[in-house]
Amino acid sequence: MSATASIRDLRNHFPKIRKLVESEGEVLLSEHGRTRYRLVLHTEAPARPAPPVDYWARLTAHQPEPLNAAQARSLHEDNRGDR
Repeated sequence: MSATASIRDLRNHFPKIRKLVESEGEVLLSEHGRTRYRLVLHTEAPARPAPPVDYWARLTAHQPEPLNAAQARSLHEDNRGDR
């Protein structure tokens, strides 16, 4: 069963309400005699592991395209000069 408190109690006696939330799990807050709000203990969601990094794909993404045979021959001829 959850504990109950008023908005005034929350404002004036927060440490007491905080201990109630920690021990009970939730506290129902009333305003003008009607239950209006619910305080629950916050729990962190488990962190998702990062996906593995594909280093080879990252490396090849930044490399230029290789020369084909005709481009390689043309570059070789240009570099030979006047021999």
